[in-house]
Amino acid sequence: MSRVVSLLLGAALLCGHGAFCRRVVSGQKVCFADFKHPCYKMAYFHELSSRVSFQEARLACESEGGVLLSLENEAEQKLIESMLQNLTKPETGISDGDFWIGLWRNGNGQTSGACPDLYQWSDGSSSQYRNWYTDEPSCGSEKCVVMYHQPTANPGLGGPYLYQWNDDRCNMKHNYICKYEPEINPTAPVEKPYLTNQPGDTHQNVVVTEAGIIPNLIYVVIPTIPLLLLILVAFGTCCFQMLHKSKGRTKTSPNQSTLWISKSTRKEIGMEV
Repeated sequence: MSRVVSLLLGAALLCGHGAFCRRVVSGQKVCFADFKHPCYKMAYFHELSSRVSFQEARLACESEGGVLLSLENEAEQKLIESMLQNLTKPETGISDGDFWIGLWRNGNGQTSGACPDLYQWSDGSSSQYRNWYTDEPSCGSEKCVVMYHQPTANPGLGGPYLYQWNDDRCNMKHNYICKYEPEINPTAPVEKPYLTNQPGDTHQNVVVTEAGIIPNLIYVVIPTIPLLLLILVAFGTCCFQMLHKSKGRTKTSPNQSTLWISKSTRKEIGMEV
């Protein structure tokens, strides 16, 4: 029960605070300030040719220490929906494109039973939560599951094709969602968003937290220290040279020296005459 409440609070935090919400971007790992929620990553690809199969998505998540998304309950489903709503705002340019989740039907050791009961989570989760679209799963050769995200498609029997689940052929190309253990010592947040175009571009560790002004100043000031020292040394050198030249002119004033010699010479000539 406490986990459900925690996830609901996470969803409220995610979309209840505008500045916080804007930081959910493609290819970034999203964590929460309480360090109790799992971390997630929404991997979206603009180019259809860059999207990946179920197995490729699974390996991509595991290569970063995560798993392809499993969903424990409706609260976690709503949390993911909130993230996708934020990720796919109209101004982001992200539109249609389903997302692989970690549910699939491999049939190993299972020769009987209703088709929907044969699906299992690739990370070993025992969760029985399901969110199938109407008339899904269709089974047959479609063994891997996507979360619908087709906002421009005309609604079907089950309504708009948004966030419900559908089984698909495992070699089809889609976006994907990863899930990670909570991070105890998160890294500093990165403010600049980007959109992932290649599978290799998704390896980012970005934590969504409220960024304070002091950490930001530290990341700005530290790289400029060598430049500041160089400027300081150059300025000190120039001042020293100017001071040295000034002292030299004071000790040997040409006007005073010429005037004294000229007077002495004139007196000596006069005495001889």
